[in-house]
Amino acid sequence: MGSITLKAVEKWYGEVQVIKGVDLEINDGEFVIFVGPSGCGKSTLLRMIGGLEEISRGSLEIDGKDVTDHPPAKRGLSMVFQSYALYPHMSVAENMGFSLKTAGAPKAEIDAKVAEAARILKLESYLERRPKDLSGGQRQRVAIGRSIVRDPTAFLFDEPLSNLDAALRVEMRYEIAKLSQNLNTTMIYVTHDQIEAMTLADRIVVLEFGKIAQIGTPKELYEHPANLFVAQFIGSPKMNILPCTTSDGRFHLEGGRGGAYGFGGKAVSVGARPEHITLGEPGEGACDGVVDLVEYLGADTYVIIDGGPLGQITVRGSSEDPHKPGDKVGIIFDDRWQLFFDADGFAVTA
Repeated sequence: MGSITLKAVEKWYGEVQVIKGVDLEINDGEFVIFVGPSGCGKSTLLRMIGGLEEISRGSLEIDGKDVTDHPPAKRGLSMVFQSYALYPHMSVAENMGFSLKTAGAPKAEIDAKVAEAARILKLESYLERRPKDLSGGQRQRVAIGRSIVRDPTAFLFDEPLSNLDAALRVEMRYEIAKLSQNLNTTMIYVTHDQIEAMTLADRIVVLEFGKIAQIGTPKELYEHPANLFVAQFIGSPKMNILPCTTSDGRFHLEGGRGGAYGFGGKAVSVGARPEHITLGEPGEGACDGVVDLVEYLGADTYVIIDGGPLGQITVRGSSEDPHKPGDKVGIIFDDRWQLFFDADGFAVTA
């Protein structure tokens, strides 16, 4: 079992509050990722769960048992940091089995657990090597293996891939995804990388200024953000947000033509993902603009439009997009995917 429940959790450093009444339930076997901008409290919240930071107010339960005041060793959790923290004088096998050895586990048990972790992480041929003889990705796998042998109730990952180059991050992201499938153990993961969050998580917790802005599956957050912050934080390039007025079931863009609104209520901005916009001739669509920049990325091309009073608009096209800087274009929204936000930044729904 590995369910984790936070109830009205707060963290104060003197007069400064950094975690502001977080309520969260994480199910057994669930992969939950904390994301948010720097300083939002995601690592602090993870360290509070692990017992490395004291909970100022509120409570923490693991499998229904209150562990708020328990030291880290008594919580049954295992933490993997961005720094590998391997003992340089020990072999891979010795590093992975060290915690069991210090706990007095029999050698046969240590050897069996290290062998199983090495099999899962494809480290069998590296067990006699020292950390200096390993790549960054291999060292991180050893650090993860050190956690696996402890058979924890849950794994806590604090930006474990941030020290790796782009190619190794892709490789390790795959390894962690497979690890989650194979172990079926609760995992809580902190990252600033949206790709990691979108590809790994069962659910994502988006934090803003120490509070939860929204919780949901990657698909829910991407397609139905609760507010402007989530709308622009999730997704790359970020969602286009354009000022508008609404009346009589229609929205009207400043300097543009607007289009169908579809429900009651008042919105002051309309949002559209880059892939939900197409380009046509001037006069088509909701507004016009001038191509400012074209970014060719292989499979995709991003066309950056100067929308005049509407500001910059990013459109995602194919590798064969014919547009070039200076072209005048019409901007056509896919009305199936338009999102609207009120003056307080919250999504306006039907």
